[in-house]
Amino acid sequence: MAESDRILVRLAQAAPHHPAVLNELGVRMLNRGVADQAHALFERATTANPDHPALWSNLAASYKALGRRAEELDAIDKALKLDPRHVSSLLQKGTHLEESGNVRGAARAYANLLSFLPPEAAQAPHLKEALAHAQRVVDQDLAALMATLEEPLAGIRERHGGKAQRRVDRCLDTLMGKRIPYHSKPTWMYMPELPAIDFFERADFPWLDAFEVATGDIRAELLRVLTADREGLQPYLDFSTDLPLDQFRDLNRSRRWSAYFLWNQSKKVPDHIARCPVTASLLETAPRCRIEHRAPTAFYSILDANTRIPAHVGVTNTRCTVHVPLVVPPDCGFRVGSTTREWVPGQAWVFDDTIEHEAWNLSDTPRAILLFDIWNPLLTEAERDMIKTATEIYAAYYELPPEHGL
Repeated sequence: MAESDRILVRLAQAAPHHPAVLNELGVRMLNRGVADQAHALFERATTANPDHPALWSNLAASYKALGRRAEELDAIDKALKLDPRHVSSLLQKGTHLEESGNVRGAARAYANLLSFLPPEAAQAPHLKEALAHAQRVVDQDLAALMATLEEPLAGIRERHGGKAQRRVDRCLDTLMGKRIPYHSKPTWMYMPELPAIDFFERADFPWLDAFEVATGDIRAELLRVLTADREGLQPYLDFSTDLPLDQFRDLNRSRRWSAYFLWNQSKKVPDHIARCPVTASLLETAPRCRIEHRAPTAFYSILDANTRIPAHVGVTNTRCTVHVPLVVPPDCGFRVGSTTREWVPGQAWVFDDTIEHEAWNLSDTPRAILLFDIWNPLLTEAERDMIKTATEIYAAYYELPPEHGL
Protein backbone atom coordinates (compact mmCIF):
# COMPACT_ATOMS: atom_id res chain seq x y z
CA MET A 1 0.00 0.00 0.00
CA ALA A 2 2.84 2.40 0.76
CA GLU A 3 4.37 1.79 -2.66
CA SER A 4 0.94 2.25 -4.23
CA ASP A 5 0.59 5.61 -2.46
CA ARG A 6 3.97 6.74 -3.79
CA ILE A 7 2.99 5.83 -7.36
CA LEU A 8 -0.33 7.62 -6.95
CA VAL A 9 1.44 10.76 -5.73
CA ARG A 10 3.63 10.76 -8.84
CA LEU A 11 0.55 10.26 -11.04
CA ALA A 12 -1.20 13.16 -9.30
CA GLN A 13 1.82 15.37 -9.99
CA ALA A 14 1.92 14.33 -13.65
CA ALA A 15 -1.85 14.44 -14.32
CA PRO A 16 -3.54 16.31 -11.45
CA HIS A 17 -6.86 16.74 -13.28
CA HIS A 18 -7.24 13.25 -14.74
CA PRO A 19 -10.58 11.77 -13.54
CA ALA A 20 -9.05 8.34 -12.86
CA VAL A 21 -6.38 9.91 -10.65
CA LEU A 22 -8.94 12.07 -8.85
CA ASN A 23 -11.20 9.06 -8.35
CA GLU A 24 -8.43 6.90 -6.90
CA LEU A 25 -7.35 9.69 -4.55
CA GLY A 26 -10.98 10.10 -3.47
CA VAL A 27 -11.31 6.36 -2.77
CA ARG A 28 -8.18 6.52 -0.57
CA MET A 29 -9.55 9.51 1.32
CA LEU A 30 -12.95 7.89 1.81
CA ASN A 31 -11.38 4.69 3.10
CA ARG A 32 -9.39 6.77 5.60
CA GLY A 33 -12.51 8.51 6.85
CA VAL A 34 -11.75 11.89 5.33
CA ALA A 35 -15.14 12.27 3.67
CA ASP A 36 -14.95 16.00 2.91
CA GLN A 37 -11.69 15.65 0.98
CA ALA A 38 -13.02 12.56 -0.80
CA HIS A 39 -16.13 14.47 -1.78
CA ALA A 40 -14.11 17.34 -3.25
CA LEU A 41 -12.02 14.90 -5.30
CA PHE A 42 -15.07 12.98 -6.60
CA GLU A 43 -16.77 16.24 -7.58
CA ARG A 44 -13.72 17.19 -9.62
CA ALA A 45 -13.69 13.71 -11.18
CA THR A 46 -17.36 13.86 -12.25
CA THR A 47 -16.81 17.35 -13.64
CA ALA A 48 -13.87 16.10 -15.68
CA ASN A 49 -15.78 13.02 -16.90
CA PRO A 50 -19.54 13.15 -16.28
CA ASP A 51 -20.16 10.02 -18.39
CA HIS A 52 -18.70 7.36 -16.07
CA PRO A 53 -21.20 5.74 -13.65
CA ALA A 54 -18.52 4.59 -11.20
CA LEU A 55 -17.50 8.21 -10.56
CA TRP A 56 -21.08 9.18 -9.69
CA SER A 57 -21.40 6.08 -7.52
CA ASN A 58 -18.30 7.11 -5.55
CA LEU A 59 -19.57 10.67 -5.28
CA ALA A 60 -22.79 9.24 -3.85
CA ALA A 61 -20.74 7.31 -1.25
CA SER A 62 -19.07 10.53 -0.15
CA TYR A 63 -22.45 12.27 0.14
CA LYS A 64 -23.63 9.43 2.35
CA ALA A 65 -20.56 9.73 4.56
CA LEU A 66 -21.34 13.45 4.93
CA GLY A 67 -25.00 12.77 5.76
CA ARG A 68 -26.25 14.53 2.64
CA ARG A 69 -28.84 11.89 1.73
CA ALA A 70 -30.85 13.79 -0.91
CA GLU A 71 -27.69 14.60 -2.85
CA GLU A 72 -26.58 10.98 -2.41
CA LEU A 73 -29.74 9.73 -4.14
CA ASP A 74 -29.33 12.27 -6.92
CA ALA A 75 -25.79 11.05 -7.62
CA ILE A 76 -26.96 7.41 -7.58
CA ASP A 77 -29.70 8.20 -10.09
CA LYS A 78 -27.17 9.91 -12.37
CA ALA A 79 -25.03 6.78 -12.29
CA LEU A 80 -28.04 4.57 -13.12
CA LYS A 81 -29.09 6.89 -15.93
CA LEU A 82 -25.71 6.20 -17.51
CA ASP A 83 -25.85 2.46 -16.77
CA PRO A 84 -29.14 1.01 -15.45
CA ARG A 85 -27.28 -2.23 -14.59
CA HIS A 86 -24.46 -0.65 -12.61
CA VAL A 87 -24.11 -3.09 -9.72
CA SER A 88 -22.67 -0.76 -7.07
CA SER A 89 -25.24 1.94 -7.82
CA LEU A 90 -28.16 -0.49 -7.60
CA LEU A 91 -26.87 -1.73 -4.27
CA GLN A 92 -26.52 1.87 -3.12
CA LYS A 93 -30.05 2.72 -4.23
CA GLY A 94 -31.50 -0.31 -2.44
CA THR A 95 -29.58 0.54 0.73
CA HIS A 96 -30.61 4.20 0.55
CA LEU A 97 -34.29 3.30 0.16
CA GLU A 98 -34.08 0.70 2.93
CA GLU A 99 -32.43 3.11 5.36
CA SER A 100 -35.03 5.74 4.45
CA GLY A 101 -37.81 3.35 5.50
CA ASN A 102 -38.96 2.49 1.97
CA VAL A 103 -38.41 -1.26 2.30
CA ARG A 104 -40.69 -2.16 -0.61
CA GLY A 105 -38.85 0.23 -2.92
CA ALA A 106 -35.57 -1.23 -1.69
CA ALA A 107 -36.78 -4.75 -2.40
CA ARG A 108 -37.65 -3.80 -5.97
CA ALA A 109 -34.24 -2.20 -6.50
CA TYR A 110 -32.52 -5.28 -5.10
CA ALA A 111 -34.73 -7.59 -7.19
CA ASN A 112 -33.80 -5.63 -10.31
CA LEU A 113 -30.14 -6.15 -9.50
CA LEU A 114 -30.47 -9.85 -8.70
CA SER A 115 -32.46 -10.51 -11.89
CA PHE A 116 -29.49 -9.95 -14.19
CA LEU A 117 -26.47 -10.45 -11.93
CA PRO A 118 -24.05 -13.00 -13.43
CA PRO A 119 -23.45 -16.01 -11.13
CA GLU A 120 -19.75 -15.24 -10.82
CA ALA A 121 -20.51 -11.73 -9.52
CA ALA A 122 -22.50 -13.21 -6.64
CA GLN A 123 -19.33 -14.95 -5.47
CA ALA A 124 -17.15 -11.83 -5.50
CA PRO A 125 -15.86 -11.37 -1.92
CA HIS A 126 -16.57 -7.63 -1.82
CA LEU A 127 -20.19 -8.20 -2.98
CA LYS A 128 -21.13 -11.47 -1.32
CA GLU A 129 -22.42 -10.09 1.98
CA ALA A 130 -24.31 -7.19 0.38
CA LEU A 131 -25.95 -9.47 -2.18
CA ALA A 132 -26.95 -11.99 0.49
CA HIS A 133 -28.60 -9.13 2.40
CA ALA A 134 -30.33 -7.98 -0.79
CA GLN A 135 -31.72 -11.48 -1.34
CA ARG A 136 -33.06 -11.60 2.22
CA VAL A 137 -34.85 -8.28 1.76
CA VAL A 138 -36.37 -9.49 -1.52
CA ASP A 139 -37.48 -12.81 0.03
CA GLN A 140 -39.06 -11.11 3.03
CA ASP A 141 -40.84 -8.61 0.80
CA LEU A 142 -42.24 -11.36 -1.45
CA ALA A 143 -43.41 -13.32 1.60
CA ALA A 144 -45.22 -10.22 2.84
CA LEU A 145 -46.77 -9.68 -0.58
CA MET A 146 -47.98 -13.30 -0.73
CA ALA A 147 -49.49 -12.95 2.73
CA THR A 148 -51.31 -9.84 1.53
CA LEU A 149 -52.62 -11.70 -1.52
CA GLU A 150 -53.56 -14.91 0.26
CA GLU A 151 -56.91 -13.96 1.77
CA PRO A 152 -58.37 -12.11 -1.25
CA LEU A 153 -57.30 -14.88 -3.64
CA ALA A 154 -58.67 -17.58 -1.34
CA GLY A 155 -62.03 -15.80 -1.41
CA ILE A 156 -62.03 -15.69 -5.19
CA ARG A 157 -61.12 -19.39 -5.41
CA GLU A 158 -63.97 -20.23 -3.07
CA ARG A 159 -66.37 -18.15 -5.14
CA HIS A 160 -65.39 -20.15 -8.21
CA GLY A 161 -65.89 -23.57 -6.67
CA GLY A 162 -62.62 -23.96 -4.77
CA LYS A 163 -60.81 -25.43 -7.78
CA ALA A 164 -57.06 -25.09 -8.18
CA GLN A 165 -56.14 -22.31 -10.58
CA ARG A 166 -52.97 -23.77 -12.04
CA ARG A 167 -52.23 -21.05 -14.56
CA VAL A 168 -52.74 -18.23 -12.07
CA ASP A 169 -50.66 -20.04 -9.44
CA ARG A 170 -47.80 -20.47 -11.90
CA CYS A 171 -48.15 -16.88 -13.05
CA LEU A 172 -47.77 -15.68 -9.47
CA ASP A 173 -44.86 -18.05 -8.82
CA THR A 174 -43.09 -16.54 -11.82
CA LEU A 175 -43.93 -13.01 -10.68
CA MET A 176 -42.50 -13.81 -7.24
CA GLY A 177 -39.31 -15.26 -8.68
CA LYS A 178 -40.12 -18.79 -7.51
CA ARG A 179 -40.38 -20.11 -11.04
CA ILE A 180 -38.44 -19.44 -14.23
CA PRO A 181 -40.58 -19.38 -17.39
CA TYR A 182 -39.57 -21.87 -20.08
CA HIS A 183 -40.92 -21.87 -23.62
CA SER A 184 -41.27 -24.38 -26.40
CA LYS A 185 -38.06 -24.44 -28.45
CA PRO A 186 -38.21 -27.40 -30.83
CA THR A 187 -35.12 -28.29 -32.81
CA TRP A 188 -37.16 -28.56 -36.02
CA MET A 189 -40.89 -27.85 -36.46
CA TYR A 190 -42.62 -25.23 -34.31
CA MET A 191 -46.42 -25.02 -34.33
CA PRO A 192 -47.46 -21.46 -33.39
CA GLU A 193 -50.18 -20.67 -30.87
CA LEU A 194 -49.90 -23.95 -28.97
CA PRO A 195 -49.49 -23.18 -25.27
CA ALA A 196 -46.18 -24.25 -23.73
CA ILE A 197 -47.45 -26.77 -21.16
CA ASP A 198 -44.76 -28.65 -19.30
CA PHE A 199 -46.89 -31.45 -17.81
CA PHE A 200 -50.43 -31.81 -19.14
CA GLU A 201 -53.32 -32.44 -16.76
CA ARG A 202 -53.53 -36.18 -16.23
CA ALA A 203 -57.35 -36.06 -16.22
CA ASP A 204 -57.29 -35.01 -19.88
CA PHE A 205 -56.03 -38.45 -20.88
CA PRO A 206 -58.54 -41.03 -19.60
CA TRP A 207 -57.14 -43.67 -21.96
CA LEU A 208 -54.00 -43.73 -19.75
CA ASP A 209 -56.06 -45.48 -17.07
CA ALA A 210 -55.61 -48.77 -18.92
CA PHE A 211 -51.81 -48.35 -18.96
CA GLU A 212 -51.72 -47.61 -15.24
CA VAL A 213 -53.93 -50.59 -14.39
CA ALA A 214 -51.70 -52.83 -16.51
CA THR A 215 -48.41 -51.51 -15.12
CA GLY A 216 -47.64 -54.86 -13.48
CA ASP A 217 -48.14 -56.74 -16.74
CA ILE A 218 -46.08 -54.20 -18.72
CA ARG A 219 -43.30 -54.47 -16.14
CA ALA A 220 -43.40 -58.27 -16.30
CA GLU A 221 -42.93 -58.14 -20.08
CA LEU A 222 -40.00 -55.78 -19.65
CA LEU A 223 -38.36 -58.06 -17.08
CA ARG A 224 -38.76 -61.07 -19.39
CA VAL A 225 -37.12 -59.07 -22.17
CA LEU A 226 -34.19 -58.19 -19.91
CA THR A 227 -33.73 -61.88 -19.16
CA ALA A 228 -34.38 -63.44 -22.57
CA ASP A 229 -33.55 -60.78 -25.17
CA ARG A 230 -30.88 -58.45 -23.85
CA GLU A 231 -29.32 -58.31 -27.30
CA GLY A 232 -32.47 -56.47 -28.37
CA LEU A 233 -31.41 -53.51 -26.25
CA GLN A 234 -29.57 -50.78 -28.11
CA PRO A 235 -28.17 -47.35 -27.26
CA TYR A 236 -31.01 -44.84 -27.52
CA LEU A 237 -28.69 -42.23 -28.99
CA ASP A 238 -26.96 -43.18 -32.22
CA PHE A 239 -25.89 -39.92 -33.84
CA SER A 240 -23.55 -39.94 -36.79
CA THR A 241 -20.09 -38.68 -35.90
CA ASP A 242 -20.44 -35.89 -38.50
CA LEU A 243 -23.32 -34.35 -36.50
CA PRO A 244 -22.74 -31.97 -33.56
CA LEU A 245 -23.01 -34.02 -30.37
CA ASP A 246 -22.92 -31.13 -27.90
CA GLN A 247 -24.28 -32.23 -24.50
CA PHE A 248 -24.91 -35.80 -25.73
CA ARG A 249 -21.27 -36.61 -26.43
CA ASP A 250 -20.92 -38.90 -23.39
CA LEU A 251 -24.20 -40.78 -24.04
CA ASN A 252 -23.97 -41.16 -27.82
CA ARG A 253 -23.91 -44.86 -28.71
CA SER A 254 -23.72 -45.70 -25.01
CA ARG A 255 -25.75 -48.41 -23.31
CA ARG A 256 -26.00 -46.22 -20.22
CA TRP A 257 -29.23 -45.03 -21.87
CA SER A 258 -30.71 -48.04 -23.65
CA ALA A 259 -33.89 -48.63 -25.61
CA TYR A 260 -35.89 -51.73 -26.41
CA PHE A 261 -37.98 -50.56 -29.36
CA LEU A 262 -41.44 -51.87 -30.16
CA TRP A 263 -41.93 -49.18 -32.81
CA ASN A 264 -39.01 -47.11 -34.08
CA GLN A 265 -39.61 -44.12 -36.36
CA SER A 266 -42.95 -45.64 -37.51
CA LYS A 267 -41.49 -49.11 -38.12
CA LYS A 268 -42.71 -52.07 -36.11
CA VAL A 269 -40.13 -54.37 -34.55
CA PRO A 270 -42.11 -57.62 -34.92
CA ASP A 271 -39.92 -59.83 -32.72
CA HIS A 272 -40.06 -57.31 -29.88
CA ILE A 273 -43.81 -56.81 -30.23
CA ALA A 274 -44.30 -60.57 -30.08
CA ARG A 275 -42.43 -60.67 -26.77
CA CYS A 276 -44.58 -57.84 -25.33
CA PRO A 277 -48.18 -58.47 -26.44
CA VAL A 278 -49.86 -56.65 -23.54
CA THR A 279 -47.74 -53.54 -24.01
CA ALA A 280 -48.15 -53.59 -27.79
CA SER A 281 -51.92 -54.01 -27.53
CA LEU A 282 -52.23 -51.06 -25.15
CA LEU A 283 -50.08 -48.86 -27.38
CA GLU A 284 -52.50 -49.44 -30.25
CA THR A 285 -55.22 -47.74 -28.16
CA ALA A 286 -53.25 -44.52 -27.70
CA PRO A 287 -53.68 -41.47 -30.02
CA ARG A 288 -50.25 -41.96 -31.53
CA CYS A 289 -48.88 -40.09 -34.54
CA ARG A 290 -48.76 -42.00 -37.83
CA ILE A 291 -46.10 -40.38 -40.00
CA GLU A 292 -44.16 -42.42 -42.52
CA HIS A 293 -40.55 -43.02 -41.41
CA ARG A 294 -41.07 -40.71 -38.39
CA ALA A 295 -43.76 -41.86 -35.97
CA PRO A 296 -44.92 -43.59 -33.88
CA THR A 297 -42.01 -44.48 -31.66
CA ALA A 298 -42.46 -46.58 -28.53
CA PHE A 299 -39.83 -48.27 -26.39
CA TYR A 300 -38.74 -49.31 -22.94
CA SER A 301 -36.29 -46.62 -21.84
CA ILE A 302 -33.63 -47.90 -19.46
CA LEU A 303 -31.39 -45.40 -17.70
CA ASP A 304 -28.37 -46.97 -16.05
CA ALA A 305 -27.25 -46.37 -12.48
CA ASN A 306 -25.49 -43.06 -11.78
CA THR A 307 -26.44 -41.65 -15.18
CA ARG A 308 -27.89 -38.29 -16.12
CA ILE A 309 -29.58 -37.30 -19.36
CA PRO A 310 -28.55 -33.67 -19.91
CA ALA A 311 -31.01 -30.87 -20.54
CA HIS A 312 -32.35 -30.89 -24.10
CA VAL A 313 -35.44 -30.27 -26.24
CA GLY A 314 -37.36 -32.37 -28.75
CA VAL A 315 -37.96 -31.84 -32.45
CA THR A 316 -41.57 -30.59 -32.65
CA ASN A 317 -44.34 -29.42 -30.36
CA THR A 318 -46.94 -31.08 -32.58
CA ARG A 319 -46.17 -34.25 -30.64
CA CYS A 320 -46.05 -34.95 -26.90
CA THR A 321 -44.29 -37.66 -24.92
CA VAL A 322 -45.82 -40.16 -22.51
CA HIS A 323 -43.99 -41.83 -19.61
CA VAL A 324 -45.35 -44.93 -17.89
CA PRO A 325 -42.97 -45.62 -14.96
CA LEU A 326 -42.13 -49.30 -14.42
CA VAL A 327 -38.97 -49.68 -12.32
CA VAL A 328 -37.98 -46.65 -10.27
CA PRO A 329 -35.22 -46.89 -7.66
CA PRO A 330 -34.63 -44.05 -5.18
CA ASP A 331 -32.82 -40.88 -6.23
CA CYS A 332 -34.37 -40.64 -9.68
CA GLY A 333 -35.92 -37.46 -11.01
CA PHE A 334 -37.24 -35.68 -14.07
CA ARG A 335 -37.46 -31.96 -14.82
CA VAL A 336 -39.49 -30.20 -17.50
CA GLY A 337 -38.97 -26.44 -17.45
CA SER A 338 -39.33 -25.33 -13.83
CA THR A 339 -41.24 -28.42 -12.69
CA THR A 340 -39.43 -31.40 -11.19
CA ARG A 341 -41.16 -34.70 -10.50
CA GLU A 342 -40.30 -38.20 -9.36
CA TRP A 343 -41.52 -41.20 -11.33
CA VAL A 344 -43.98 -43.37 -9.43
CA PRO A 345 -44.74 -46.81 -10.87
CA GLY A 346 -48.31 -46.90 -12.13
CA GLN A 347 -48.64 -43.12 -12.47
CA ALA A 348 -48.30 -42.00 -16.08
CA TRP A 349 -47.81 -38.47 -17.34
CA VAL A 350 -47.76 -36.52 -20.61
CA PHE A 351 -45.34 -33.66 -21.27
CA ASP A 352 -44.14 -31.35 -24.03
CA ASP A 353 -40.61 -32.44 -24.80
CA THR A 354 -39.84 -29.22 -26.71
CA ILE A 355 -39.62 -27.51 -23.34
CA GLU A 356 -36.16 -27.99 -21.86
CA HIS A 357 -36.07 -31.21 -19.84
CA GLU A 358 -33.60 -33.57 -18.20
CA ALA A 359 -33.58 -36.85 -16.27
CA TRP A 360 -31.31 -38.51 -13.75
CA ASN A 361 -30.78 -41.80 -11.96
CA LEU A 362 -28.42 -41.31 -9.03
CA SER A 363 -29.11 -44.76 -7.56
CA ASP A 364 -27.03 -47.91 -7.96
CA THR A 365 -29.65 -49.77 -10.05
CA PRO A 366 -31.27 -49.10 -13.45
CA ARG A 367 -34.50 -47.15 -13.94
CA ALA A 368 -37.02 -48.28 -16.59
CA ILE A 369 -40.08 -46.64 -18.11
CA LEU A 370 -42.31 -47.16 -21.13
CA LEU A 371 -41.95 -44.13 -23.40
CA PHE A 372 -43.97 -43.27 -26.49
CA ASP A 373 -45.14 -40.26 -28.48
CA ILE A 374 -48.66 -39.04 -29.22
CA TRP A 375 -50.19 -36.12 -31.08
CA ASN A 376 -50.34 -32.89 -29.14
CA PRO A 377 -53.93 -33.08 -27.85
CA LEU A 378 -54.56 -29.42 -28.72
CA LEU A 379 -54.22 -30.02 -32.47
CA THR A 380 -57.37 -30.39 -34.56
CA GLU A 381 -57.86 -33.37 -36.87
CA ALA A 382 -57.23 -31.11 -39.87
CA GLU A 383 -53.99 -29.84 -38.32
CA ARG A 384 -52.81 -33.38 -37.62
CA ASP A 385 -53.47 -34.46 -41.20
CA MET A 386 -51.67 -31.44 -42.60
CA ILE A 387 -48.67 -31.80 -40.27
CA LYS A 388 -48.42 -35.50 -41.18
CA THR A 389 -48.37 -34.74 -44.91
CA ALA A 390 -46.02 -31.76 -44.59
CA THR A 391 -43.55 -33.80 -42.52
CA GLU A 392 -43.55 -36.71 -44.98
CA ILE A 393 -43.07 -34.42 -47.98
CA TYR A 394 -40.34 -32.42 -46.22
CA ALA A 395 -38.39 -35.59 -45.38
CA ALA A 396 -38.81 -36.99 -48.91
CA TYR A 397 -37.89 -33.66 -50.53
CA TYR A 398 -34.55 -33.56 -48.74
CA GLU A 399 -34.12 -37.36 -48.79
CA LEU A 400 -33.67 -37.38 -45.03
CA PRO A 401 -33.14 -40.81 -43.45
CA PRO A 402 -35.28 -41.82 -40.44
CA GLU A 403 -32.36 -41.40 -38.07
CA HIS A 404 -32.22 -37.71 -38.96
CA GLY A 405 -34.73 -37.28 -36.15
CA LEU A 406 -37.64 -35.22 -37.48
